[in-house]
Amino acid sequence: MAIKIVNDSISKNELRKIAENQFGELVKAVIDIEKEIMAIGGDLHADEEKLLLEEGSKQENLWGVNLHINKSDNGFVEFDSMINVRPSQNNRSRSVENLEIQIKIRDIINKLIL
Repeated sequence: MAIKIVNDSISKNELRKIAENQFGELVKAVIDIEKEIMAIGGDLHADEEKLLLEEGSKQENLWGVNLHINKSDNGFVEFDSMINVRPSQNNRSRSVENLEIQIKIRDIINKLIL
């Protein structure tokens, strides 16, 4: 499946189709917290990250998450990706440790997914 950059919006039904073609109930996504866009549809967060970097995003603004299509509220977004391991930004785990960044990511996802 081709990686898609979402800068306007995407429906939950479209996300569900992407999930069905890949991981079942999960879609990997990389969020650019500066541009307020996301890349979806990659097999790896690193593939989505690469595309966003090629499109002019900055590494420090990119965060990987998993979207669990059949969950709601806090269970919908899982902050877990190897691309999040960034000691230089005080993020030493696969999670997004900064709560302000987590809130920003959730806000962007809520804006982009209808």
